[in-house]
Amino acid sequence: MGAEVIDRGAKGVASMDHLTKLGSSLEVPNVQELAKEKPPRVPERYIRHDRDQEEPVLPQYSPEIPVVDLQKLLDESSMDSELHVLHTACQQWGFFQLINHGVDSSLLEKMKSETQEFFNLPLEVKKKFDQKPGDVEGYGQAFVVSKEQKLDWGDIFCIVPMPVSLRKPHLIPKLPSSFRDAIETYSKEIKILSMKILNMMAKALGMDIEDMVTLFEDGMQTIRMNYYPPCPQPELVTGLSPHSDAGGITVLLQVNDTIGLQIKKDGAWIPVTPLPNAFIINIGDIIQIVTNDSYPSIEHRATTNSEKERLSIATFYNPKLDGVFGPAPSLISNEKPARFKSIGLAEYLRGYLSRELVGRSYLDVMRIN
Repeated sequence: MGAEVIDRGAKGVASMDHLTKLGSSLEVPNVQELAKEKPPRVPERYIRHDRDQEEPVLPQYSPEIPVVDLQKLLDESSMDSELHVLHTACQQWGFFQLINHGVDSSLLEKMKSETQEFFNLPLEVKKKFDQKPGDVEGYGQAFVVSKEQKLDWGDIFCIVPMPVSLRKPHLIPKLPSSFRDAIETYSKEIKILSMKILNMMAKALGMDIEDMVTLFEDGMQTIRMNYYPPCPQPELVTGLSPHSDAGGITVLLQVNDTIGLQIKKDGAWIPVTPLPNAFIINIGDIIQIVTNDSYPSIEHRATTNSEKERLSIATFYNPKLDGVFGPAPSLISNEKPARFKSIGLAEYLRGYLSRELVGRSYLDVMRIN
């Protein structure tokens, strides 16, 4: 069932607090502090010896990911043509830049500056927000599941602002009031924006919009702030390993002007140059499942720079935590039966977050053979 909801309370199932224990990551050295020491070489644990065997990186600006205009999508006179742009972007790229999105530019600038200020704090202050054992929220790194695996050249600060009932008392409530206020407003605006995008995707696919609304209206939102410090040997490391996102859609805001995001298409890596005041939107594995393979999630990665830091804010919008998702009923037919299993979001995220970040491998776990 595409949007079945489980009544956890009636069935006496685990509490919300238990549900939010979705994974953990081993404690590792702080990369920002390591970079401040200006080492001449990268420590061995960060070196990816297979970098020279990977797919080629295409020149910047060629080709460029599609651009979707939200105002045109919402205007009856231009909706049909822009729905075609959206549909093509989702089907062929899995990524697009969203312009005229309606989120106030002053809010975006506030969120950027507050994120920058957080990572500029002394380490002992940031460590008050460290990830706790058995949890992926907080300050640290993610997807570190063994002492042998290679590490990414970056640090993160991860929070769950929505629904409010899932907020951890030691994270958002303890942040400086200006940062807290920015997150409060930003998370609300991104939820509204995410629902507009998801509903337009449903419309472009000819999917029953109620399938999408039921699944995502009270969805779980995670904000992950990424800091990639300068690296003495950027060609040897990754800022964030190649992967597809687990969730529904991702709304990415670039904080500064350092280029670093690359997406994989047709056997090559394509650098993405963010447009001013635009969001970069990408499809996650859950949307590939819900759309029954119509809109595929795409592998992407973050690279580093030898001279400049890079910061970004990724907001992941997911179905409700106590719900079940699978291919939408309106997209299943005799000609195209369900290609994925149905699963509860909490169980799904536990599986994703307990693994090393490797390509799109988790999607294969969900596929019906």
